[in-house]
Amino acid sequence: MGAVYKKELKTYFSTMTGYIFIAFMLLMCGIFYTIYNIKNLSPNFEYSLDSISYIFLLIVPILTMKSIADEKAQKTDQLLLSLPVSISKIIIGKYLALLTVFTIPVVIMCFYPLILSLFGNVNYATTYGSILGFFLFGASLLAIGLFISSITESQIIAAVLCFGILLLAYSMGAISLLIPTTAIASLIAFTIVSVIFGIIVYLTTKNMAVGLTTGVLSQAAVIVLYLIDSSKFEGSFSKVLDCFKISTMYQGFTAGLFDLTAIVYYVSVTALFIFFGIRSLEKKRWN
Repeated sequence: MGAVYKKELKTYFSTMTGYIFIAFMLLMCGIFYTIYNIKNLSPNFEYSLDSISYIFLLIVPILTMKSIADEKAQKTDQLLLSLPVSISKIIIGKYLALLTVFTIPVVIMCFYPLILSLFGNVNYATTYGSILGFFLFGASLLAIGLFISSITESQIIAAVLCFGILLLAYSMGAISLLIPTTAIASLIAFTIVSVIFGIIVYLTTKNMAVGLTTGVLSQAAVIVLYLIDSSKFEGSFSKVLDCFKISTMYQGFTAGLFDLTAIVYYVSVTALFIFFGIRSLEKKRWN
């Protein structure tokens, strides 16, 4: 794992990707820091972090798109998979390299509240709590981007898919409000999700039978549950979407709340998508 980590980290800084990522994050943070905190004389650094959290939509797809997709495109993944190293160590090594690149600007941001404290009172608990939430938020999105990179050989496709999925995650609150709360509307929505789920399983396993079976079985389960008690489907899809409001979880930190639920949520999302990435590469190794 250490060798994979060092190789990946060296790649980010030998191709300027890491430098550009860090510089862009600090540039955006500096802009909002100047506007909210310096110009408006506000001690609330969490407002600046909240504003720049939307840059994850751009920087996460760009940073993660080549993590595994590039290995597949250049056929170097065959050499990687032939190493006497477990798939889990390969994925974790790649993820830790991504996380290191992301951690560097976050650590630098930790000094910004200290600068503000020279000119007024800063609520350190709220400020550094929001920085922790920002870090966990970004870490979970990096895990999602890494998984998406593992299911395709094209960096462009990986970047577009990642951007689309993150955009959906950011927009989940608005989407849930647009969906009717009727039982039939929830049934239709779950049907669409079953199809998408089958496609994701196919992309992960590269097995049409497995993907088709997964989609059919999940749809059959939805229909059976609907026939048993359709009243439970009223507003159920909106409730499910609430579980995917990944950006909303971060709002508690900026409001001054140390939300243990949000911490567990982000750690769980990170672990889940790292596991998905491991399973995706394991399928490639056995093939």
